[in-house]
Amino acid sequence: ESLKSSLECREGTNAWTSFSASLWDRMLLILTLMFLRWKKADGVVVLCPPDCSQWRASVFGTGTYAAISSVCGAAMHRGVLGPSGGSVRVHKQQGRHNYMSSYAHGIQSQSLSRWTASFNLTTKKPLKKPSVKKALAGGNKDCQMDIALVIDSSNNIGQRRFNLQKNFVAKLAAMLRVGPTGPHVGLIQASDSPRTEFVLTNYTQPKELLFAIKELAYLGGDTNTGKAIMHTAETFFTQDNGARRGHPRVMMVLMDGWPSDDLEQAAMLARESGINVFLVSVAKPAPEELAMVQDKDFMKKAVCKDNGFFTYLIPSWFSTTKHVKPLTQRLCSLDSLLCSKTCYNSVNIGFLIDGSSSVGEGNFRLVLDFLAGIARSFDISDMGSRIGAVQFTYDQKLEFSLFDYSTKEDAINALRRIPYMSGGTATGEAIRYTTQNLFRRSGPGRNFLIVVTDGQSYDDVRGPALAAQKQGITIFSVGIAWAPLDDLKAMSSQPKDSHTFFSREFTSLVELIPLLVRGICRDFTENN
Repeated sequence: ESLKSSLECREGTNAWTSFSASLWDRMLLILTLMFLRWKKADGVVVLCPPDCSQWRASVFGTGTYAAISSVCGAAMHRGVLGPSGGSVRVHKQQGRHNYMSSYAHGIQSQSLSRWTASFNLTTKKPLKKPSVKKALAGGNKDCQMDIALVIDSSNNIGQRRFNLQKNFVAKLAAMLRVGPTGPHVGLIQASDSPRTEFVLTNYTQPKELLFAIKELAYLGGDTNTGKAIMHTAETFFTQDNGARRGHPRVMMVLMDGWPSDDLEQAAMLARESGINVFLVSVAKPAPEELAMVQDKDFMKKAVCKDNGFFTYLIPSWFSTTKHVKPLTQRLCSLDSLLCSKTCYNSVNIGFLIDGSSSVGEGNFRLVLDFLAGIARSFDISDMGSRIGAVQFTYDQKLEFSLFDYSTKEDAINALRRIPYMSGGTATGEAIRYTTQNLFRRSGPGRNFLIVVTDGQSYDDVRGPALAAQKQGITIFSVGIAWAPLDDLKAMSSQPKDSHTFFSREFTSLVELIPLLVRGICRDFTENN
């Protein structure tokens, strides 16, 4: 293995594969590789040659490395090995997504989107591990949150206080008790530019997470906290990063002093995205420093809601331990996470679709594409928003209910598969039928009905529409071609102008999608 590592450092893989060994050397190699493959408990000791850094060494990842990395290059990057070489212990890990790049100890590691196996490293004598109470195997089931920790890595905090911050974050992570059925945690560093160090699925066991926190390197730079919040809101809580459907999203931002940039726009995006932002301010500005703070109300503007629950003050980095438990309790207080519910994940939308003869098969398909575009904007799931559909002529047909499909893909596919009926136009009776059948049982969110029609109704629409609105259903009317404006306004909720839409052509319906989505979100926000 020492020979293999040496060749890895100097020439890369090709030198090793072209190496001509004796039969005995080859037998030893096979036994060694079998040993590397099967020995898991304590890892494998690898002897690295001196001056490895002078030669090409491909390293992928930070702290935990993709299995295609040079072992000795990774050992130097992690700091467990110096220029003189020596022994390191290799521990096999599962494959994962998003290996992060970084520069450390003279070695630049590369990023990698995915690999099938990983490893981490310790010195031959195991490193002392942080003392942590033994966590439950599956994690804390009372705190099933997806949590992004945004830590301060600016010049404000400095190396010494950065290390104190890491100790505090490690204690917080230990008390959260991460696990497959508990909280999942990722981490972003705020500096000149934000840097995602690891995502939600990288470390789902306490020991792995604490090790990753311990290995964080200080960056320096400005305190661009707004930039870090924006980066986290836009990129962090995705399925690729391990965000779980229906699990509350929490962002805890640690800040030393005050920010260098504006927080308001970034925090607004986070709130609209259903992210509960907590701001933990350590060593807040002294009275003589307030003149240097651009926005005195930065804490109020940054958090989910300015009610005292989402802001937390710690006087000094030297007195953080006593704050670990109360802060953990806040992060895990499901009922108090007011920003989890948004217009995107907390609405029930019914589509009432005109299937009369005047529409025609081709135009009917354009209507379904239009409604699918609206549905695609919402987080449809068994714990989120729901959609259902009714088609009408003189008759009515419940195409599917609000509870038939619990994924966005299935719901949209069902919408696109609706067969065209053809017949007359009785919109008033269709509204009554929808109120009694589609919305007879609905989820906990607010109820919205979008009525799409291309002509005049043969019956009264005003009475059924008012009855539906009295039951808490907000109605948007969408008219096409020959639909009379009086009918459309008679159906729609108040204020009429913002709940009534018209398009001369079926092909232009797509332009109304963002307006309707914005209207639903506006109504949701104003009523919550």
